[in-house]
Amino acid sequence: MSVIAVSSYAVSIKSSSIFHSKPFKWSLFLQQSNSALHFRRNPSFSSLKASDNGFVVVEDDLHALLEILPQDLHENLCNEPKRSQLLEVILDLGRLPEARYLGECGGQYLRSTEVSMQELEEAQNAVGEFGGDNRAGIEGTLHRISAIRSRKGLIVGLTCRVGRAVSGHIDMVRDLLQYRESILFLGRPGVGKTTVMREIARALADELHKRVVIVDTSNEIGGDGDVPHAAIGGARRMQVPEPSMQHKVMIEAIENHMPEVIIVDEIGTEAEALACRSIAERGVMLIGTAHGERLENIIKNHTLCDLTERSVDMLLHGKRPLVEVRKRDDQFKVVIERWKAYDGDGI
Repeated sequence: MSVIAVSSYAVSIKSSSIFHSKPFKWSLFLQQSNSALHFRRNPSFSSLKASDNGFVVVEDDLHALLEILPQDLHENLCNEPKRSQLLEVILDLGRLPEARYLGECGGQYLRSTEVSMQELEEAQNAVGEFGGDNRAGIEGTLHRISAIRSRKGLIVGLTCRVGRAVSGHIDMVRDLLQYRESILFLGRPGVGKTTVMREIARALADELHKRVVIVDTSNEIGGDGDVPHAAIGGARRMQVPEPSMQHKVMIEAIENHMPEVIIVDEIGTEAEALACRSIAERGVMLIGTAHGERLENIIKNHTLCDLTERSVDMLLHGKRPLVEVRKRDDQFKVVIERWKAYDGDGI
C-alpha cells in the first residue's frame, strides 16, 4: 500500500470539503490504494487546547470510584493534588496498592501494607456482579472495574479505571461526521478512543440530529446501569449480554431500530468484522474503534484487514474456464490514529 502525504489543511474529496480550513494538530494522509482517508496525530503534542469557539469540559464523578476503595486509600486519593490526572487504581492480592496517572511512567504506591483478601471482597461487594468479560461498572458513572481471577475463580486483583466525560473536544473531526463516511479510531488501550466515541455519539444525535444507536458491549460508552449516562446525549444504547454476542447485537440494531449511525467499541473478531461489512453494505454510517498503534497493524491483521482494504473474491465455476471476480469496498473510509491520552488540558 502506498501512502501520500497531504500538505494542505483543507482537503476536498468528491467535491466536498471535509476538513476545517484552519490548522490543527493532526497530519493527514490518503491511502492511494483504496481512496480511504487516514490521518495521524502529531506525537509532539500531548493535548488539544480549548478551541476559539468553546472550552473542553471534563466530568469524572471521581468520588463514586473512590468510595469502593479501602478507607485509607480513599482518604489518600481525596487529598492527592494530582487526583484530576488519576488514570486507574490497582489492587492486587499480597501487593502494595498502586495509583497510575496520565502522562506518567510507572505508578505510585498508596501505602506500605499489602492488599488483603478482605479488602478485595469488600470492594467486590461494593461493585456488584462482574460480567462474562470480568468487567463491572458503577451505576450512573463511566468508571470501569476489571477483575483478575485465580484458577479457582476467586478475584485476586482489581483494576479500577477512571471514566471521564469530556465534551467540546471533537472540532478536529466534526467535518468528518458531516461527510457521513464510516470512521475507525485506532490506538492502544487508554489513549482515549472510547471517550471520543462518547462525545461523537452526543454530537451526532444532538447537533446533527441523526438516529444514533450505540452497541455498548461493556457499558463503557454509556456507563453502567439501564439508564445511559447523559454524556451520550440523545443517542440510544443497546447493551450486550456477552462479549461474544457483540456482532449479533450490531445486526439486530440495524434490522430493528433503523439507525443512521452505529457506534461500536473494540472491533476485534472476524464475526464483528463481517458485521461491519453488513452494516456498510446497507448504507449505514459506522463509527468504531480497534486496538493498534498504526494503520499497518490493521492491514497485517488477517482478521481485521478487510475493515480498511478493498478485497477481491475469485470464483471458479466448476471445470469450465470461467472466472467471476467480485470486488468489495472497505468498510471504513476514514482511519484515525490516536497516540496521546487525555492529560487534563484537553484531547
